Amino acid sequence: MAHYVPPLRDMQFVLQEVLDVEGTLQQLPAHADLNLDLINQVLEAGGKFCAEVLHPLNARGDHEGCSYDPQTGDVRTPAGFKEAYAQFVEAGWPSLNCDPVHGGQGLPQIVKTGFQEMTTACNQAWSMYPGLTHGVSEILRAHGTDEQKALYLPRLVGGEWAGTMCLTEPHCGTDLGLLRTRAEPAFDGTYRVTGSKIFITSGEHDFTPNIIHMVLARLPGAPEGTRGISLFLVPKFLPDANGQPGTRNGVRCNGIENKMGIHASPTCQMEFDGATGWLVGQAHQGLKAMFVLMNVARLGVGTMSLGLMEAAYQASVAYARERLQMRALSGPKAPELAADPIIVHADVRRMLLTQRAYLEGSRALAYWAALLTDVSERHTDPVQRKQADDVLTLLTPVVKAFISDAACECTNLAVQVYGGHGYIVESGVEQLVRDARINPIYEGTNGIQSLDLLGRKVLADGGARMKILGALVQQFAQAHKDSEPMREFLAPLEATGTLVMECSLQIGARAFENRDEVGAAAVDYLRLFSHYVYAYLWARMAQVALGRGDDPFYAAKLVTARFYVQRLLPETRMLAARIQAGGKNLFEMGAEQF
Repeated sequence: MAHYVPPLRDMQFVLQEVLDVEGTLQQLPAHADLNLDLINQVLEAGGKFCAEVLHPLNARGDHEGCSYDPQTGDVRTPAGFKEAYAQFVEAGWPSLNCDPVHGGQGLPQIVKTGFQEMTTACNQAWSMYPGLTHGVSEILRAHGTDEQKALYLPRLVGGEWAGTMCLTEPHCGTDLGLLRTRAEPAFDGTYRVTGSKIFITSGEHDFTPNIIHMVLARLPGAPEGTRGISLFLVPKFLPDANGQPGTRNGVRCNGIENKMGIHASPTCQMEFDGATGWLVGQAHQGLKAMFVLMNVARLGVGTMSLGLMEAAYQASVAYARERLQMRALSGPKAPELAADPIIVHADVRRMLLTQRAYLEGSRALAYWAALLTDVSERHTDPVQRKQADDVLTLLTPVVKAFISDAACECTNLAVQVYGGHGYIVESGVEQLVRDARINPIYEGTNGIQSLDLLGRKVLADGGARMKILGALVQQFAQAHKDSEPMREFLAPLEATGTLVMECSLQIGARAFENRDEVGAAAVDYLRLFSHYVYAYLWARMAQVALGRGDDPFYAAKLVTARFYVQRLLPETRMLAARIQAGGKNLFEMGAEQF
């Protein structure tokens, strides 16, 4: 596959010119001294690590995969992966945005997001090993006891130990209320955890000497459903008196899944057989505590998908510039060659611009969500924290679902740009398709994200969060309403906002009569709402690019903005028509008729 070039210029455009990251972060006491020079230096160093260390391992790791020893339950990772992790830890990357109290560097989430984009672009399978460890540390920071924090956080933050989350069981996926794993109290204040978990990312590997599992289980006499779920910390090795891995705990990997993609990431079947665990947080409040990790993970899935889009786009452009096929319909563009490069053909350009429009819009969205995370956690004004948290809550399912759907579309377009060469392994782009396909399933399928957005985030609060987002959009539109060049971006934005409002009201009214109407509309609604968010972000990017003269970077940004508005945004009218049709026809057939 084409060599990866860290997209530092576009990162800087979003961070500095669109989001004003420096100005925003300097309002937060923890980051008051942070400047763009430092952020750029960190991202430049991160890009170098990703391009030089992780990218060369990607295809090899996909081909080799992980191996499982049924005798010991051990998992061996592909050649070079463990060594790359050692370099990752030695350079301090695991602690990038962690609390300095526990050994972290204290940088903002938005810096971590930029780095995570590049790790995934170069090697999604590898990036998933440390991916959940930060979420485990966040759970302990929010809900752990002082003893748990002192013992585990420095080791997790520094990357010495790794972490996982163990939710899914063989008989239940999203419906965690059905889980059967149990935890029996022991005489010493610990618990004995017994049960089976599946689809556990990095549940077993050879990167670290210990792995800390966050396990959902039921206490004796617990209420039925999700109200009876508690959270337990279950280490692979029980720490000894010095905090080092001691006795092997009753947890074992019983196998790894043979998957469509991410072959170099072990997806494990985990068996807990009276394993010693410690309660994290309050009894029966485990799902609430686990949501700390799940929300981090959902934003992370969006960022991973963003990285794959960047890799697919870079590969597509490089190939389209070099591959010679036929002549342009308007006449030869490279008469000195036997044929024209395929980048001259209209349909190839359509595919490249589609990738670019979703890619750059997704980067703006993912970075905005990361900045909102920093503001919601660090601002001294509770009103500012609350507003940032409300908007972030609304955007989280969009980051997870829309970006992961767009990654599937864009990686598929990369294969199409390559033609037959894209379908064979040597090109590398077919791996991107396989790797991207898991992301719409991870951390709650995109159908669940759609229900979350519509049911819990829009209808449940009477549109209160929507009004906050709408006010931000309206404030931007009012500030630029007298700008003639901005009208081509503001008018479609306003029209899309009207569609979102009309559909929200219609669904809400129908849901009073039949709750199935929410489920029938949810997926289309999330996509409609997402286009509203992207139209807003593209209008902001276009506003920055306007008036920058003949600079090719800004000229390309405007071309892409217009392509999005003219060729992708009109999908909203189709989505609105489907929503307005209602859900009746989904239920007219009996189950036996399918």
